[in-house]
Amino acid sequence: MSLIFLLIYFVIIAAVIEIHVILFHLTGLKLEVSRFQVISLMTGTGFTTGESELILGHPIRRKLAGFLILFGAFSLAVIISSISSFLSDDLKTNSVLYIAGGFVLSFLILKTKFIQKKLSKLFNKNMKRHIQLSDLPIREVFLTDKEDYVMNLHIYEESPLYDKTLNAVVPEYEEREFVVLFIKRGDVKIRRNIYNTQIHEGDQIFLFGSEKTIHEIFQDDINMMENKLESQPHMPINEH
Repeated sequence: MSLIFLLIYFVIIAAVIEIHVILFHLTGLKLEVSRFQVISLMTGTGFTTGESELILGHPIRRKLAGFLILFGAFSLAVIISSISSFLSDDLKTNSVLYIAGGFVLSFLILKTKFIQKKLSKLFNKNMKRHIQLSDLPIREVFLTDKEDYVMNLHIYEESPLYDKTLNAVVPEYEEREFVVLFIKRGDVKIRRNIYNTQIHEGDQIFLFGSEKTIHEIFQDDINMMENKLESQPHMPINEH
């Protein structure tokens, strides 16, 4: 009986994991990231990674994560005590098998393309209706394609851009695959007339667009920044 108990218990755990992996994936998370985060949430180990921001910054994923945390904290004791009660009362294992079967059935249903499409549309509909764009992490808003790239370009006195304007350096910027989000100058963020603003030493230019295009246009400035920041490896430079 103990072997049956262990088998059923692990089937339930595996089914819960796979169900939530599918649900996280339907919200736009990669499968490998989904599986690691689900296991981390259930076991309480390894969740404090950079990828955890993808969970914490997404309202639907936060709700799923909340269930997993509670399930991981209490399910072991509950399931063991429940199944032990069944066994001690000499009840048939059918009751326990029904529980495991229910989870497995839910998993198989979620694996169907029809249900996944329905849930994906539902999640996206709820996101559009209730979620503010500011609630989402930068990866969800900007980095939706493998070519998408966000860079925080630091300017130094030796930088080619220093004391110039972006319009002078890239005269046909409107036809290129990049935009300047804003220029950070100390505590001030410059958002108006960006392309005609003279660049100062210490400015940080936040760029978004094609990684290839950004590197082609600003390669000399990027090389200068990377050389200067070698002694400060923990400063954020880019996302992609």
